[in-house]
Amino acid sequence: MLEVEGLRAWHGAAEVVRGVSLAVAEGSAVSVVGPNGAGKTTLARALAGLHRGRDGRIVLGGRDLSRAPATDVARAGLRLVPQGRRLFPSLTVAEHFALATRTAAPGAISAHDLLEIFPNLARRERVRAKLLSGGEQQMLAIARAVLPGPTVLVLDEPTEGLAPAIIELVGNLVTTLRDRGTGVLLFEQPGPFPVRVADEVLHIDRGVLAPQRQPVEVAT
Repeated sequence: MLEVEGLRAWHGAAEVVRGVSLAVAEGSAVSVVGPNGAGKTTLARALAGLHRGRDGRIVLGGRDLSRAPATDVARAGLRLVPQGRRLFPSLTVAEHFALATRTAAPGAISAHDLLEIFPNLARRERVRAKLLSGGEQQMLAIARAVLPGPTVLVLDEPTEGLAPAIIELVGNLVTTLRDRGTGVLLFEQPGPFPVRVADEVLHIDRGVLAPQRQPVEVAT
């Protein structure tokens, strides 16, 4: 389980994330929804150890990661799919898969099974990342984070700019991961997708998490 208590994060003197507390259990999905500038990306990066100006408590599987750098957070089992994808442009799909599976944990989803969920990538295995479509690049970015077998997968606006058919594939993957016991923490704009795939929906605005709201309220 991922447990976050009183997490705060700053950009310079400005407090962007203000005392956030949340929990993601094994095999569950939590959506944090909010508009641009609400603090979603800063919160996601803080959880992944990529944001230095942070305070509070982050515990994963009983291990305190509150001050851990990003490499230690990833080794502990929290993987982030950031906005912007950040792929290696000159590497092919197959080469990205090979790198990701080198550190796969026992019981991690196989490359074969993942390619069945993302069949577009199966047809593009020899293509360099820079030549993929935006949707294919997003699927590859997600695949790269999933293949090592994370305990918790953090997704920062994974459906931004994607066609409905590809959004459906991302939703299928979230369902598969939950069935396998992986926790999923999804940061998204308000809308039907984060409500549909999650057990719990939270709202963030100006760095503050609101009490749990009914899904219909978030979706409207």
